[in-house]
Amino acid sequence: MATEVTYEEAKTRLDDVVAKLEDKDLPLDDMVTLWEEGERLAKICEEKLQAARARLEAVRPSDA
Repeated sequence: MATEVTYEEAKTRLDDVVAKLEDKDLPLDDMVTLWEEGERLAKICEEKLQAARARLEAVRPSDA
């Protein structure tokens, strides 16, 4: 079973992927593979942020 990636780990790896994608000499196949990984990591980050938002909304006092 794979361990769950934290937001920070996914964000750091996504930053690395973006830096590598900026290399103009990167072969196309490598670029596509990195792009796919970046999309997966971006989704993980977005899901983590949405979950954190939901948790904060749950504990926020209501305006009653």
